[in-house]
Amino acid sequence: MSSGIWRRLLRASRARWNRVAFGSEPRRGASAAGRGVNVFNRVMKRNQKNWAAAREDGHLYQYLRDEVGGRVADRVYDIARTFPLALDVGGGRSHIAEHLNQGMVERLVLMDVSQNSLRRRSSSLIPTAPLLADEEFLPFRENTFHLVMSSLSLHWTNDLPGALREIQRVLKPDGVFIGAMVGGDSLYELRCSLQLAETEREGGFSPRVSPFTAVTDLGHLLGGAGFNMLTVDIDEVQVLYPGITEVMTDLQGMGESNCSWNRRSLLHRDSMLAAAAIYKELYGTVGGAIPATFQIYHMIGWKPHESQARPLKRGSGTASFGDLSKISRPTNSSAA
Repeated sequence: MSSGIWRRLLRASRARWNRVAFGSEPRRGASAAGRGVNVFNRVMKRNQKNWAAAREDGHLYQYLRDEVGGRVADRVYDIARTFPLALDVGGGRSHIAEHLNQGMVERLVLMDVSQNSLRRRSSSLIPTAPLLADEEFLPFRENTFHLVMSSLSLHWTNDLPGALREIQRVLKPDGVFIGAMVGGDSLYELRCSLQLAETEREGGFSPRVSPFTAVTDLGHLLGGAGFNMLTVDIDEVQVLYPGITEVMTDLQGMGESNCSWNRRSLLHRDSMLAAAAIYKELYGTVGGAIPATFQIYHMIGWKPHESQARPLKRGSGTASFGDLSKISRPTNSSAA
């Protein structure tokens, strides 16, 4: 892709995002399909990420994003082709790009809702253009990118099916989406400890950890968004901390604090002390540390193209499973 086309793409994308952000052009995809779905305060999430990225010691809290970004990059390396133009949705500090080279991706658009995250991005071997935009609306034309990546960003979208449809829309035919998101029973130790403590001390509990997507739903969501040749697998990353205060401090430093509309901002001191004791009692290790478990869903989906392999139609087989029992097995003959 020539530098002139590259610059025109970025100018058009920024202009389109500005029109959407200031209301002169309606959003499509996520917002249109997800009208009424409003679990997360997206303004709060943007502010949380900006605050975390502005910290001078912010790099100390990026260990989970660095680890998962490297695993996403490994999956890009598994595909034996070079991608002329790629998009990183929610890329922030280039946690994926820093593991790639131009032999895999020739040019990359790094998109994030947090301006501070883009300013603090790591250097990479790939020519990279930062773009301030929201994961729930991709300000690009259809069939623009050969590859779309995302790492630890999509679990904060209000309309995940719509966000996946947007990703599929901007991919070229035979383009691939490779992503990772937090899901399932992530942070179950923290969730259970806080719920038990608040129930004991306050007679009830409020959500302290945001809701996560179940892995059983993810394949259906990808298929419903128009992807085929799907791959979904789960990684489990467990991190040890001295105590519950360090768990919550690090989540805040990652920009991963809860931003659900129904959250309760105040946690009483008595409930916090009780939660710390419950956490150590239920989950503490012999050495006194406590674990925090993150379930990471990895997903790969391809935009359909006529060159891709297709399953045969039902009933087109020439053999029946009922005939398998009739197949004779070779007998072992002993040597003379």
